[in-house]
Amino acid sequence: MSIELGSAAAVLEGLGGWVPPRVVTNEELPAAWGVDDAWVRQRTGIATRHWADAGTSTGDAAERAARRALATVGTPRTDAVIVATSTPDRPMPATAPQLAARLGLDGAAAWDVSAACSGFVYGLAAAAGAICAGIAERVLLVGVEIYSTLIAPDDRSAGVVFADGAGAVVLRRGLAGEPGSVLGFDLGSDGSGHRLIEVPGGGALERARPEAYGPADRYFRMDGREVFQHAVTRMTESSRLLLKNVVWTVADVDRLVAHQANARILSAVGERLGIPAERRIHHIEKVGNTGAASIPLALADAAAREDLRPGEKVLLTAFGAGLTWGSAAVLWPGLPPIAPVHDTGVPTVRSL
Repeated sequence: MSIELGSAAAVLEGLGGWVPPRVVTNEELPAAWGVDDAWVRQRTGIATRHWADAGTSTGDAAERAARRALATVGTPRTDAVIVATSTPDRPMPATAPQLAARLGLDGAAAWDVSAACSGFVYGLAAAAGAICAGIAERVLLVGVEIYSTLIAPDDRSAGVVFADGAGAVVLRRGLAGEPGSVLGFDLGSDGSGHRLIEVPGGGALERARPEAYGPADRYFRMDGREVFQHAVTRMTESSRLLLKNVVWTVADVDRLVAHQANARILSAVGERLGIPAERRIHHIEKVGNTGAASIPLALADAAAREDLRPGEKVLLTAFGAGLTWGSAAVLWPGLPPIAPVHDTGVPTVRSL
């Protein structure tokens, strides 16, 4: 489903990212996994990832990124808070209302979006919809995952890839075509592929049929070969549909920011679209696959390095469990300086 926004638009005006202080190199991965630095880099393109300590929740990470994004705007107020995550603090209630309370946003509308690695794009569509419908003047959107809690101790395939982090954006009501405006979306799903990426246990199905589940079903599992093909195909097709919808050509795209799944997927999507490597933003080598956080983290990292310039046409695209996928087109705004996301210590965040 492709959507082109009208004269009113959601405009990106704030951005921030945060990763846990703990850096895990390939050499530090469990010896039982039987991997080394060369093996991991060749298959995934990942050199390091960040894992949260036992005391850090999804809500904690979301708050740190949210405060950074709000600080770039200079205002603590938003009318709505959206948290895109597949690792919520609890099955119920949603993580977003508590985040809003922690930020002092009493009375703000708040809800979670669960679309796994597509969560940020889906959340961006929800935020834009709320703004264009007149429900909110300003929205805080956070993509956040603490994936290390879902990695089985003996699962090297997931363990070498998935990591923790949070990225946040602030959007305000504005006009289509002004710097920062989100111009359109393409979203889709295919529920018949739900078993390709899943955490089978922990939900109503397990409670209804407990005999069919075991302890291993509380952990992440993925069919890597099938997921690779679906991810490349779906992100490529979605991007093409979106470009047609917003009347951009491939040559118009200044920056491609795809979900940071692994380096081979990023390269394959870029090549199929015909977008050269120098116009693709890669961040996975430093942080791994952070799910719903990966696109805003990549944007925050690029902005901190001044690798995104005002007026550039930015294509976002993602694929995740569900199966879900989505793309968005953004005119990049001028932003205040963005704090680096790779601090190994606790970041200094301005109190709001």
